[in-house]
Amino acid sequence: MMVDIFSSFDDHNSTLFSAHMLTWLISLWSLFFINSSYWINTSNLNNFMSLPKQAINIQITRSYSMNMGGFSLMISSLFITIINFNMLGLMPYVFSTTSHLAMTFVLALPLWLSLIISSYMNNPYSSLASMLPLGTPTFLIPFLPVIESLSILVRPVTLSIRLAANISAGHIILTLIGDYLTISMMSSSYLISSLVIMIQMGYFIFEIGIGIIQGYIFSLLITLYTDDHQ
Repeated sequence: MMVDIFSSFDDHNSTLFSAHMLTWLISLWSLFFINSSYWINTSNLNNFMSLPKQAINIQITRSYSMNMGGFSLMISSLFITIINFNMLGLMPYVFSTTSHLAMTFVLALPLWLSLIISSYMNNPYSSLASMLPLGTPTFLIPFLPVIESLSILVRPVTLSIRLAANISAGHIILTLIGDYLTISMMSSSYLISSLVIMIQMGYFIFEIGIGIIQGYIFSLLITLYTDDHQ
């Protein structure tokens, strides 16, 4: 039973469709279609499923990640997975996975850490030199490496908080609108109920767009972080 607006973020308030394994299976099914052109003839469905990969590939060609083999497939898979998690979270009685910081941090930390480790293993001198840009004033030399290090260390935290906060805020607003709709329907106020239904439908469509945009931003920032890999 939902006792407050934050109960929807409690995974113990679960039903059959809130099972974590089922959520993962439903969200990962579309990954099989990313490279389906290798075994499926070209069709409208295949072209539609390749749109996320094409969108990510456009950004990859503008960053250093285009020189990293397999990065495009990995980020495309991440993009689709986050979108699926966000869309599943909008369904009734389905546990919202990406609204939890633990989940988003698990997605952000390994990717960020792998880029950092790979950068220092392949080109340690260039990676260390990036901490202190050429032409830095003398009085900033003791402080700038510390500031740059902190800015790099907080990247996975900001990535995870951005995604979790935006998804959580949207779900809370939808819950508040739904509660007000229930009260207005019980009070037999048909005009107000109709207005609230229209508002909730509009905001639900808006949340679908937010879910797609947040998945794109998450993947885009990971792609931009590869510029430090040079």
